[in-house]
Amino acid sequence: MLQRSRRLAASLAALCLFLAGLPTLADGVILPDDPDRGWLSIVYHDVSVTVRDGVVTTRVDQLFRNETGRDVEGRYVFPLPPGAVVSSFTMWVDGRAFEAQVLDADEARSIYEDFVRRAIDPALLEYIGRDTLSARIFPIPAGGERRIEIAYTELLAAENGLIRYRYPLDTERFSARPLDRVRISVDVEMTDPLASIYSPTHRVAIERSGPFAATGVYEENGLLPSQDFLLYVGVTAEPLGMSLLTYHAAEDEGFFLLIATPPETDATAEALPKDLVFVLDRSGSMSGEKIEQAKEALEFIVDNLNPDDRFAVVAFSDYVEAVGTRLEPVSAEAVARARAWISDLHANGGTDIDAALSTAFPFFEASARPRFLVFLTDGEATAGETDPAVIAANALARNETEARVFVFGVGYDVNTVLLDQLAEEGRGTTTYVLPNEDLEVSLSAFYRKIASPILADLDLDIVGVDTFDVFPRVLPDLFRGSQLLVIGRYRGCGTARITLSGQASGIPTAYTTLQSFAATDLGAPFLPRLWAGRKVAYLLNQIRLYGESDELVDEVVALSKAYGIITPYTSFLVDEGEFDAEEAADALRAATAPRSGADAVAGASALQHLAGSETVAVEPGVERLRIVEDRTYYLRDDVWIDSTYVDEATIDVVLYSDAYFDLFGILSWIGPHLSVGDRVVIRVGDRFLRIGPEGADTLTEELIEALAS
Repeated sequence: MLQRSRRLAASLAALCLFLAGLPTLADGVILPDDPDRGWLSIVYHDVSVTVRDGVVTTRVDQLFRNETGRDVEGRYVFPLPPGAVVSSFTMWVDGRAFEAQVLDADEARSIYEDFVRRAIDPALLEYIGRDTLSARIFPIPAGGERRIEIAYTELLAAENGLIRYRYPLDTERFSARPLDRVRISVDVEMTDPLASIYSPTHRVAIERSGPFAATGVYEENGLLPSQDFLLYVGVTAEPLGMSLLTYHAAEDEGFFLLIATPPETDATAEALPKDLVFVLDRSGSMSGEKIEQAKEALEFIVDNLNPDDRFAVVAFSDYVEAVGTRLEPVSAEAVARARAWISDLHANGGTDIDAALSTAFPFFEASARPRFLVFLTDGEATAGETDPAVIAANALARNETEARVFVFGVGYDVNTVLLDQLAEEGRGTTTYVLPNEDLEVSLSAFYRKIASPILADLDLDIVGVDTFDVFPRVLPDLFRGSQLLVIGRYRGCGTARITLSGQASGIPTAYTTLQSFAATDLGAPFLPRLWAGRKVAYLLNQIRLYGESDELVDEVVALSKAYGIITPYTSFLVDEGEFDAEEAADALRAATAPRSGADAVAGASALQHLAGSETVAVEPGVERLRIVEDRTYYLRDDVWIDSTYVDEATIDVVLYSDAYFDLFGILSWIGPHLSVGDRVVIRVGDRFLRIGPEGADTLTEELIEALAS
């Protein structure tokens, strides 16, 4: 048991990652005529998407390679989005272009069913019910390649101000090895002002080129994609764009995601005056490259302060020194004096964090200006007050003006619990800079983010439905170029008035929108898991910072089981064996015990990522867990079992029998769930369907009635 706990402690970062997924509709794949010959490898997969209001054009470029050692021939299939119109298809063979045809859903189904029966693999069943682009693939010699290009267009209507685009990207089952490259580029131009641009599935680097246009890129190398690419584009004429996504199954309370986006303003627009105090650790452990990078970053920030800002710089080791005794208005003289002082700093001595913060907070004075304290350290307190709990309590008491506290922990020797507590209680964030990362880049990027505050002291009020379990618990300040995501649960339905209020230059400011909370809405099945990830991260962080309780543990375990989120408490979900409460508690204590070191930084970063993640990512390598839509399946005794199943009676159907394939006529949604594996237990309403070697091989009227009810 102790060995297992230690193993869990060492892998806290991996265990805390958010495991999630969406219904997968694989992109183009070549089905070999002889499944025993194996799959081809997909070398690269490039996608270019242009969005012009509701007209969306997708261009696909794929390269397949035959690494089986034998000639392979078969059929290329590409499941099309509903209503898509194919404008071109090109397959290049020895410089010659070949054409393809579009099969309707019934024609495509016969291809999929035939391959499933021959390959004894249900993976393709998720495609059933879709029109499909298909082309015959003539023999590809061993080592040979086929390049395929497709272009198709969709008309996507905005719903509640949001255009929803989806590209089928799941190739995990259909490439013999990881892809060298996956790249999706997005080019958006709208007639109305752009509000949110948001992908819940992939980390897309977005660049806005004005109020009406933006571009985005997602690219990774050496991976097997495991979920479809989903993108939401919001349009609004309101000063603050607020978009709402909901998910509400009939038998449950609803989930909502509110996306608030400040307007894209001209780069020369006047920024709000702000007060900043920079606190730099110059103890002996900062010597060498770290202190030089920190000094260069501070000089960059000082050079780029806005004309109406005020600032101070504090440095500390086992004693504290500062530039002046009060906040300095930005001027050529003040900037030159600060730069010279920073340049002359040298690293030596101990680390008195308590004294540094006690000196820094009094620089601030109560005013309407946003106040930011930026604290950078690479170690634990070794001088003065060294008790982390006392240091945190003192900082909270001395922060009388409620300045936002942004912390940078450099390297592995920092006390992650102390730094995270300082940031949480100061309504800021913690950034961990690893030894191989560039501190100057991290600090400079951070300053660009906070350079233009829009709204502080945010408060969200929703009238018309009952909302609860909303995250983040404390809303962060809103900056130009940023996007605020608020996720929670709701009861009731109908139109609600949403008001986001706060302080803009000390002036109370509010933005209001009317949004519809649906009674039934299955269009965003990623929302339950995104919400659960935020809540689990919050609960684990409370345990880490303030101590364990039975109530917190029970809630973490329940959420982890239901939504497939692996934590130190619930690693048993992906291992053989049953849950042992004592072992799980030991595992968590072992995993959360380190306050400093590589494991502590990795764990703190993983929780931070989970708490603030905009995406629901599928973690590769966890082979005993599958996510389909809003459901979680665990592999137990070679059977994939719905997470809500507990020794209940089942309706049994024989795998690959007539009854098995007839299920599609009764349950149109079942394809992605059957594709999980050849033995699976699926929830159908308040009943459970078991697929396996025993049961009915034809559907009787009684079975049809039971499944349809």
